[in-house]
Amino acid sequence: MYTYRVNEIFYSIQGEGYFAGTPAVFVRFSGCNLACPWCDTVHSHATEMTHDELEAAVLELLAGHKGAIIVLTGGEPALQLHDDEPLFRGFRTRICIETNGTLPVPDWVNWITVSPKNGLSNIVPLFDELKFVFEPEHIPYYLSLQEAGGIKSIQPLARKDGTTNLPEALEFVLAHPRFRLSVQLHKIIGVR
Repeated sequence: MYTYRVNEIFYSIQGEGYFAGTPAVFVRFSGCNLACPWCDTVHSHATEMTHDELEAAVLELLAGHKGAIIVLTGGEPALQLHDDEPLFRGFRTRICIETNGTLPVPDWVNWITVSPKNGLSNIVPLFDELKFVFEPEHIPYYLSLQEAGGIKSIQPLARKDGTTNLPEALEFVLAHPRFRLSVQLHKIIGVR
């Protein structure tokens, strides 16, 4: 049986992308195969959980919240997910993953959001949404994927000093209507 390195599990709303505003249970895994400077996961903190412990913790948060989704995030959650041991198999809700797209995603995941990092082009071939943290130097890469299937979201880069490049991201989206603007709603309304 596998164990999982879990950073935190919590209930809030999805603040980004297609499901922005949707109530969700977040499972934030610890560990990643990339080192992005804007990552909001503290990788030095992790709790080892068994399959059953993880499912029980999520089920407890879902209790009484019919319609909430499950969001697997990190770090890179695909490092810890396995085809042969599906999580949340009896749960009647959508299971979403936020991945950097460099690793395969098990087929029991219902919604795949790929957020390519550092202009990587070796993303998983099947996804529902591409979500880019907007960096002007990667515009040619974004444009090369504008005909790809799925939803394509542009998210302003949140800098450590509290500023963003929202004006530039908005300008890009207005000039390229196949993309949509995704802001970090949870930060705007002050929730986790």
